[in-house]
Amino acid sequence: MDLSDLAALIENQPQNFKENTFDLVSKVAYLIGVPKTIFENEHEPPQIEIYKQLEKDKTARIVRNLCVIRNAIERNYKNINNAMRFENKSLFYMSDFIPQDSMKQLSADGVSFIKGSNNKLNQHIIEINRLISDRINNCKGLFPLWINWDYIKKLFIMENGLKDEGVKAAAELFYSNMSYYPYKVYMNWIPADEGNVFYNDRKFAELLYMWNNDYFGEMSKVSDAGDYVKSNIYDYIEESKKIVVAVDCENSDPYKLAATIKNLDDEYLSKISSIILFDDIHTASAWRILEQFTDIPVEHELIERVKENKSLVDIKLTARACQEHYANGVDSFIICSSDSDYWGLVTTLSTARFLFMIEHEKSGPDIKAALSDSGIFFCYLDDFYSANAEEIKQVALFSAMRDYIDENVHLNVNDMLNEALKTTRIEMGTSEKNQFINRYIKTLQMSIAENGDLVVEFKRK
Repeated sequence: MDLSDLAALIENQPQNFKENTFDLVSKVAYLIGVPKTIFENEHEPPQIEIYKQLEKDKTARIVRNLCVIRNAIERNYKNINNAMRFENKSLFYMSDFIPQDSMKQLSADGVSFIKGSNNKLNQHIIEINRLISDRINNCKGLFPLWINWDYIKKLFIMENGLKDEGVKAAAELFYSNMSYYPYKVYMNWIPADEGNVFYNDRKFAELLYMWNNDYFGEMSKVSDAGDYVKSNIYDYIEESKKIVVAVDCENSDPYKLAATIKNLDDEYLSKISSIILFDDIHTASAWRILEQFTDIPVEHELIERVKENKSLVDIKLTARACQEHYANGVDSFIICSSDSDYWGLVTTLSTARFLFMIEHEKSGPDIKAALSDSGIFFCYLDDFYSANAEEIKQVALFSAMRDYIDENVHLNVNDMLNEALKTTRIEMGTSEKNQFINRYIKTLQMSIAENGDLVVEFKRK
């Protein structure tokens, strides 16, 4: 298969070139109590690296062990109930049915669901349900903002699980449909023959939203560009002597580029000499912080506009590419832009090699056809696992919000008090002023009104 054939396949059958991700399913599987042996099996979706990571998190560990014990009780209810009623046994002495490691770890983490001399098994389940309900929100931060936390949370909350009738109904549903539950582990859902709902992140997310009468459309968050695409990028890098990434910031997305970089092998990225950002004042502020998220040297070229409605980015990028090729020995370029204006650069700089990273919605059929016909490989920035860009998005957001606060919020409490004293014609000495500031002004509290306004109030003592 030559490059033009591969490019056509990428264009016409993009899903064939996607790779599964397992971050979501691994976290949910850990918390819901899927056995560790499943994580250790390399042929199963849940990833052992995430298991090890969450084992160090006390809040996650507590929820998991509560779910492990709840599941053990559900699966062995009759035997456990008989041992409690007729042999007066405690759950701490039922190693055949209850994982004692989970019992011990809960005790070590300061959690107990066994209340006094209660020997009714349903009451233990109710107490476990209460603890899970109280603690599951502690795990919210383990999941990204783009997944609906309420949908995930619901999986852990047994419906009507604080009442005896709710516990019985859940048990009956579980027993009669156990083969449908993922790895035969209890969770709150309407069981159906869906195969392994933890098969990969995409399947899980689509089903999760469907169970809640919703639609999940963030496919780049739950899949990554596959081996075909990455292998061609790596081959291109391997066959190059010196590579520069040239980015048209007006026609590229900084978050998609950051995600792409994060999803490529560092061994190959180290062979790229620099990323040159051709930027102007109208582009996203995130371009200014991209260098914090890559080890590749980043250079910014801020392009001034002669006319407000006319950008010179394409001209500057083309001129700089020629300079890099002829003066600095760069033989290969990765062009990040969906603009067809750069076809002139490709045809003019015939002794250089090119690879294009474009975006689905921004690139028209003409540039893709021209690249394919010329055997120039292109791929889509949109196809790379975009959840890897969450960190740069947060940094960019907080940076922009700090700038907004600096520009719009100007309050000096000393000036405020002096103005108030002047208005009220009250006299205070320096010592009295300091005491007033410490007692009242330093208790200022902020809250946010329903319309989004920031409200500053004094806390009255």
